[in-house]
Amino acid sequence: MNNLTPMTVQGSEALKEELQELKQVQRPKVVAAIAEAREHGDLKENAEYHAAREQQGFIEGRIQEIESKLGTAQVIDVTKITNNGKVIFGTTLDLVNLETDDEVTYKIVGDDEADIKVNKISINSPIARALIGKEEGDIAVVKTPNGDVEYEIVEVKYI
Repeated sequence: MNNLTPMTVQGSEALKEELQELKQVQRPKVVAAIAEAREHGDLKENAEYHAAREQQGFIEGRIQEIESKLGTAQVIDVTKITNNGKVIFGTTLDLVNLETDDEVTYKIVGDDEADIKVNKISINSPIARALIGKEEGDIAVVKTPNGDVEYEIVEVKYI
């Protein structure tokens, strides 16, 4: 069993940019702040020193977390896959809620990329699990706390 985590190209690029910012900008800035605070003498009562050390711990932890995520990422570029109308990881879907006639567009992404405010849903969310493997024109039934919701898949885009 492989332990790779699916990630879109955009998600991978965003993590790489954050990692570069942390290593090349944030880390040197906090090291300089620690050095400056040390020059002020007694470290026990030096709030700037303790704040900088705490910030350093956060930065180093986030660097490790990003490197780990990138190390286990399986980057999937859906634009390089032939669109056969099937819902897979990375696809963008136009859906219609059959009860309300509301239309919605979702992109299925990895857990770290999910952001409902921009209509990116996690591959592990109930709605994505109900949609995966379906095709344009199919009806997906999503189990919600308020009962089942039916969505018709209007269009599947590999963008």
